[in-house]
Amino acid sequence: MRDIIPCAEVAYLLARIRLRSLLVALTFSVLLFGAQRRADAQAQLAEDIIVITKGVREQESGRTTSHLGNTPGAGQSRFGIVPGSGEPRLGERIAGTGMARRDVLSAASAPAGGQPFGAPEPIIAPPPKLSASELPLYGSLEIPRQDEEGPSDGLTLDMAIERLRRENFDLRTKFQEIPKAQADILSAGLRGNPLVFASADDVPYGSYSPQRPGENGYGITVIQPFDVNHKRGVRVLSAQRAKRVLDAQYQDAVRLEIDNLYTAFVDVLAAREAVRYLEASLTGLNEAQTVAKQQLRGQERSGIELDRLTVQQDSALIALDEAKASLSKTNQILAARLNIPAIEGDQLAVRGRIITSADNIAPLEELIGLAQANRPDLMAYRLGIQRAQADVSLARAEAFPDVFVLYTPFGYRNNTPTGGQDATSWSLGVMASVPLFNRNQGNIRRAEINASQTTIELAGIQRQIDTEVRGAFRDFETSLGTVQRLERTVLPRARSIRDRTFELFKAGEEGAIGYLNAQREYSEVVRQYRDALIRHRRTALRLNTVVALRILP
Repeated sequence: MRDIIPCAEVAYLLARIRLRSLLVALTFSVLLFGAQRRADAQAQLAEDIIVITKGVREQESGRTTSHLGNTPGAGQSRFGIVPGSGEPRLGERIAGTGMARRDVLSAASAPAGGQPFGAPEPIIAPPPKLSASELPLYGSLEIPRQDEEGPSDGLTLDMAIERLRRENFDLRTKFQEIPKAQADILSAGLRGNPLVFASADDVPYGSYSPQRPGENGYGITVIQPFDVNHKRGVRVLSAQRAKRVLDAQYQDAVRLEIDNLYTAFVDVLAAREAVRYLEASLTGLNEAQTVAKQQLRGQERSGIELDRLTVQQDSALIALDEAKASLSKTNQILAARLNIPAIEGDQLAVRGRIITSADNIAPLEELIGLAQANRPDLMAYRLGIQRAQADVSLARAEAFPDVFVLYTPFGYRNNTPTGGQDATSWSLGVMASVPLFNRNQGNIRRAEINASQTTIELAGIQRQIDTEVRGAFRDFETSLGTVQRLERTVLPRARSIRDRTFELFKAGEEGAIGYLNAQREYSEVVRQYRDALIRHRRTALRLNTVVALRILP
């Protein structure tokens, strides 16, 4: 214990000595700074305060994301990843995104409220693809004698597409990104405002006198930043190219929404066809039931066979009710996408055919060429490369900050306390960062890698489009072959078997069970044919989507 106590006392004394030394050094620094008389030193201090305050505001303005997702009203983009924007692809945080402009002069000369270079934009997943509605899977079916297109004043697919572009809420929301991008161009082109600094130097505690000589002064200084390496022009170019990317992204959003409209429109046609098929089958079942009743009165049939026909008829009626309910549901879904009031949705009448013509389909290689030339998502990445290259130029321009010119048009020196004559003066100064080190080389390198990354993404999108077109063309040809085979071979044979069995049933040579089995087999073939028509209609419209052109009606 005796050895420990002296050691503790020595450590305490050393700590006190260090603390006193620190206080003396700090006091000396304050006195030395207080002895400064030049107004430009005070202007430098005021400018640093402005820069620090502005940097904090910019950092806080970038905090628009949260773990809860997109914040309504926070000004976040309604699109996903913007090609060429430098957003992280893996979800990582970029080091120092809040303080990307580390040079105080560059930060002071930036437009107010500007987003730091390299800051990630919020990412929102694209809207989910609308899934097709399910139709009743049971009940007797029959192909109607006539194909029905719908009322002459009904809603056609072209009319639905035109209304979708005008009234769809999601598209109307995303369209607002375009004027916001135009506002970004305006902000990028704004020039830096001058700073006005007023100062009072060497104001005494009390007053000066011949025994206590001194003088105080007053001045007004104007500080104006000058963009000597044309950063403003590069900012405008980058913002303009970013807007062109958003234009292409909006066109792609329209393409995807039209694809969802295709699904909703075909759902309505399919539900309407299901109602027509079931109504046509009820006509045949009613005729069979009438024959069975006549034969029952003639003691040629038993009551059990009539009951079997009645059960089949009731099953068809139940399926018909569900098909009508499905038609009402699909009408409401289509009405919602077109912003049609819900009260009008049930009465919505569409005009169109489930059967499509494929006489003028182009060859596969021509379709791939059309897709490569017309797909807006591919165009967005092509424009994104240009936007990324503009960001490289911007990062290089940001390496050298603005030059500040300090002009004091009026300075006043009060010499009355010392018996001298008062004096006025003016001064001019220039303040610039000495570019000994490139403070932006990390951002430059990141922008260059982003341009290369966008080029790689473009190649991937081109390959993806090629695969999509080939897959859609293959599905179209497969569904077309299925429809043609059913129409030419399977359906006529199944109808012939059903009709011959019905003739035997009317003649009393075949029982109700045999007829119902033939009718069930025929209904299954009709169901396959109906589903093949619907699938073929969807593949035709899907081909339009992947090519981004109405090549099929």
